[in-house]
Amino acid sequence: MTLFTKAAAKRLRRVLPAAAALLLACPAPAQAAHRHTAGADWLYVTVTRGDARAGDTRRALLLCDPPRGHVHAAEACAQLRSARGDIRGIPRREVFCAMVYAPVTVHAKGRWQGRAVTYTQTFANTCEMKARTGEVFALDR
Repeated sequence: MTLFTKAAAKRLRRVLPAAAALLLACPAPAQAAHRHTAGADWLYVTVTRGDARAGDTRRALLLCDPPRGHVHAAEACAQLRSARGDIRGIPRREVFCAMVYAPVTVHAKGRWQGRAVTYTQTFANTCEMKARTGEVFALDR
């Protein structure tokens, strides 16, 4: 079974080199310089209590500009702005946490000022988590 008639195949063989030459002669479109745009700062955050395989997981999409999508969006975005999007750069709060082992694993993935952000950490309990990460992973009301 043929898809083209002999005449159509002959025309295609004549036109194809000309079309290829035209495409090669045209300059490629200029690449736009990457700029940070408003509304581009976001993190998808998860908090898993207990064993990561069977634990209770909460999720939120934290959007900054304007802050939304998260119970404490305004506070979390302000803390991230002051740390330039680096969760490790959020100042540790001096609080006394009970020495109770109730593990919490947090994960964040997203973009901040045009660069990728990935963060994963397991804390002994939610008090330690909040003392080290501020409101970023505070998904409870």
